[in-house]
Amino acid sequence: MEYFLKSDILYEDDAILVVRKRAQVAVQSARSGQMDLEHALLNYLAGKQTAGKRQMPYLAVIHRLDQPVEGILVFGKTQKAAAALNRQLTGDQMKKRYLAVVEWKDTEQEGCLRQEQQLVDELYKDGRSNTSRVVQKGYPGAKQAVLSFQILEVCQEEGRALAAITLKTGRHHQIRVQMAHAGMPLCGDKKYNPGAQPEDGLALCAAELVFSHPISGKKLCFQTEPENPIFSRFNQIIIKSSQN
Repeated sequence: MEYFLKSDILYEDDAILVVRKRAQVAVQSARSGQMDLEHALLNYLAGKQTAGKRQMPYLAVIHRLDQPVEGILVFGKTQKAAAALNRQLTGDQMKKRYLAVVEWKDTEQEGCLRQEQQLVDELYKDGRSNTSRVVQKGYPGAKQAVLSFQILEVCQEEGRALAAITLKTGRHHQIRVQMAHAGMPLCGDKKYNPGAQPEDGLALCAAELVFSHPISGKKLCFQTEPENPIFSRFNQIIIKSSQN
């Protein structure tokens, strides 16, 4: 498996590394000795060092994507940069926008096309099954999850829709659980969509990431288009759609 290619590096300087993660690549592996994106990038950074002056590179994971999810991630290359990025993440100053293909059966909502809607739920993570579920407010261990979404286009023939999703919180499997609970499970999601087709990969892509450079303060915006072929069935130009 190719964990990343040089073409997957969207931006790099002395402070940060912005990378497009491929679907099915783990950001960090729970198994000792198993390759993941973090260690592949550490090997890449080590290989750039001058012979005779090599030392262990510094690389901080700022945020993660589930293994089946493709899309953009930023890493800190210094402790100072990592601390500044983490402050943006926890202070809701880092914008993460996703594109998803969802099952669509509610024809009555087609008048709401492109109107932003919000989902607010209480999510409980079950560590034993590595799943999350929506529970009642006050449930022990539950955390509030908030996202907003827009339906950009509907494909009636296939009963699917293209959705743009913005996370307000960062909970375990949040997009997958909340959209499924709202009656719009993600295509290819074998955990939360009982009707998922075996041939479809999870139709979720972290398509846009906006943040301020941790040293210069300059606003940076990175975008990518999903590689999952299920997205190609829609007529929208996906990146332009995500900016509206």
